[in-house]
Amino acid sequence: MDLGHAGARVVVTGGAANIGRGIARGFAREGARVLVVDRDGEQAEAVRRELLAAGAQDARELVLDLTADGAGARVAAAAVEAWGGIDVLVNNAGWSEPGWFAEQTDRSLWQKTIDVNLFAAIDCTQAVLGPMRDAGRGSVVFLSSDAAFGAVRQGVYGTTKAGLIALARTVAREHGRHGIRANVVAPGLVVPPGGEEVGAGSVWAREDLFTPEQLDAIVRTQPLRRPTTPDDVAHAVLWISSETAARQVTGQVVAVGGGSAMP
Repeated sequence: MDLGHAGARVVVTGGAANIGRGIARGFAREGARVLVVDRDGEQAEAVRRELLAAGAQDARELVLDLTADGAGARVAAAAVEAWGGIDVLVNNAGWSEPGWFAEQTDRSLWQKTIDVNLFAAIDCTQAVLGPMRDAGRGSVVFLSSDAAFGAVRQGVYGTTKAGLIALARTVAREHGRHGIRANVVAPGLVVPPGGEEVGAGSVWAREDLFTPEQLDAIVRTQPLRRPTTPDDVAHAVLWISSETAARQVTGQVVAVGGGSAMP
């Protein structure tokens, strides 16, 4: 089925690594025009080259800290100046510091997690609504997580990811009349396929994040019992953002984790 993404103007935040990188590649394979937004300029440039090789009609990078004042406006302006509008915004940028909830009492930790995971999505979404309203159509996809439904050692992170679900449904209800759809894709654990696809500043650059035994134990709790890949998540995003395949889908949550969550 043709998902109708050929020539689409797509913004992927946090697009330089792991899930975001997989999503950007998915749109490139569909012939979209993709703006990769990330604070890691070296990785963003590498992804830009990958996207052109994968079939993107155009690919650009915007090196930006999404927690900075006016970041959302800069994201929207970059896409509008390049292509005249925005068809799809994928709010993927995220950050996590796993830990026991009772021990994570540092307010600065909460603030950083909220700024990256939740406020950046608020800011970027508010910035693209104008161009989307002008066009009478648009799709916003929020990347949540299994942790949104409650997870051990993910209290701070999960709280921000749960907030994205409420945000998506508010956008869906308030802006459906303008032809704008808003949905959520909630991945389970997704480990980057290779270290070369992760910059030094990524949470995945930490060698102590998960041991092989922990990863195996997580997979064995899932009904499908196989690892979730960036491509798995990308396929869900491509479908739910498609005006052809998901024209009447808005305000919904799709979990992609082998059954690890069933919202």
